[in-house]
Amino acid sequence: MTQNKSVLEWIGKMKELVCPDTVLWIDGSEAQIEALRAEACKTGEMIKLNQEKLPNCYLHRTAVNDVARVEGRTFICSRKEEDAGPTNHWMEPQGAYKMLFDIARGSYKGRTMYVIPYSMGPVGSPFSKIGIELTDSIYVVLNMSIMTRVGQNVLDTLGDSNDWVRGLHCKCDIDAEKRYICHFPEDNTIISVNSGYGGNVLLGKKCFALRIASYLGKTEGWMAEHMLILGIQNPKGEIKYVAAAFPSACGKTNLAMLIPPEFYRKKGYKAWTVGDDIAWMRIGPDGRLWAINPENGFFGVAPGTNEKSNPNALATTKSGTIFTNVAENLDDKTVWWEGLDHNPPKNAIEWTGKPWDGTTSKDKGAHPNSRFTAPAKNCPCLSDEFNSGKGVPISAIIFGGRRAHTTPLVYQSRSWDNGVFVGSIMASETTAAATGAVGVVRRDPMAMLPFCGYNMGDYFAHWIEMGEKLGDKAPKIFNVNWFRLDDEGHFIWPGFGDNLRVVDWILKRCDGTADAVETPIGFVPKAEDIVLDGLDLSLDTLKGILGVDKDEWTKEADGIEEFYKKFGDKLPKQLRTELENLKARLK
Repeated sequence: MTQNKSVLEWIGKMKELVCPDTVLWIDGSEAQIEALRAEACKTGEMIKLNQEKLPNCYLHRTAVNDVARVEGRTFICSRKEEDAGPTNHWMEPQGAYKMLFDIARGSYKGRTMYVIPYSMGPVGSPFSKIGIELTDSIYVVLNMSIMTRVGQNVLDTLGDSNDWVRGLHCKCDIDAEKRYICHFPEDNTIISVNSGYGGNVLLGKKCFALRIASYLGKTEGWMAEHMLILGIQNPKGEIKYVAAAFPSACGKTNLAMLIPPEFYRKKGYKAWTVGDDIAWMRIGPDGRLWAINPENGFFGVAPGTNEKSNPNALATTKSGTIFTNVAENLDDKTVWWEGLDHNPPKNAIEWTGKPWDGTTSKDKGAHPNSRFTAPAKNCPCLSDEFNSGKGVPISAIIFGGRRAHTTPLVYQSRSWDNGVFVGSIMASETTAAATGAVGVVRRDPMAMLPFCGYNMGDYFAHWIEMGEKLGDKAPKIFNVNWFRLDDEGHFIWPGFGDNLRVVDWILKRCDGTADAVETPIGFVPKAEDIVLDGLDLSLDTLKGILGVDKDEWTKEADGIEEFYKKFGDKLPKQLRTELENLKARLK
């Protein structure tokens, strides 16, 4: 499949290490994928679902000790500890390689080594990067074939270049005590052992697309961000694009696949999904910031996805999808999860493989982090630009978190540097007593805290540098908060499709066609400029959630000061200045 010396040498070394019985190169053909599906069903690794109702859909169950990303066992193995920074776990590279190789040694005996050549981004695009993942898991092969662009054309594009990311995944014994997901940014290498769960083993996902790519972006002058990409088409047919970052449980996928409210639909507004999770952004020949989605599918959380919350996501799962850790309805060989509908199956198997009666059981049918891996091409609102190698131009960058009171519905930063400040202080409040105290503020800068592959202080500096390069062509930066609560603890803003009303104001600000009011934290809309037609929300209520409380923000500034301490002298002076200026304006 390739004559590339660097590829063949590395695979040869890994083969010697893990000792597979056979080696199979993944060529991306439907015939090969179909044969692997059949093999996985034969061994019980996958279960074939009802092919009339869910064509080409399958169910997989992971080990019960292996159901989510494991941040505590995820390491950045840079040569210097300070390059990993205070927000990552660090391991010295040589020691890490030795430990990992000792765990992996001989682990493919009796197994097949699958060689997956894959492209993050459209094959051959100047934005795209190539990786090769070795795995002993058919589940990984089939998921990577949905999530990335896989096959011979990837190797043809790579040619004899050494610019590719090495990925070794070994299931080993799925031993949680010996589970490690290690990244070697300076070596373009990822090694994952003792896991079979998506986020730890689909190495193109967070491992490459964010941790390794963020480091490559810093060294090569581009950005890899944990952001959706959404296009909004106005009645004139013009499409403007926004990129947006949210921590988990803040409505990221819902915004990425937004359906405009009826009032907007009637006027001719449309929304187009370019990406739901990751954006790679470069400065284009015109000096603007352009973005692609490096992925080829959606790896979404199943519970809570339904016809009301996200009809487009649900429609995307109807064919060619792999479901992980959801309930299996034995009556018609379909799947079910909490929040799908109000009709749990009576005759079912829950996610751990035990018989389950959803009508009486207090146990959950699906794991709370159960997933669907669905091809992007299934999405009803997929943008025509999805496969465009040139990307889409970004007009606005949106940050958001979950705050009950402090943060207004939307505000615009005062400048690019101030926008970097706004992104760096992003926070959500804990919502469930299960995670400890409720209302504790957790900071997650740019929603990148678990995914930045190097020192976050240097990451902030890279953002500031990108702003300098973009100059007056930089996107405008905003912050949103859909989660303001009233005195009874109910959400005030309706959210979901109605968030377009806020995005509409954001795009008008980018065009210079909407007004704003200056506050100590930035510019908020005049309440009259947010369209409320068709909404049961008064202008006074809207004014309330656009308000900025100086006392609350004074406390917030103290929290930011405390948070910034952990970055020491790596914190860019521009951010220190932004904090001091905020405090001065609050006085």
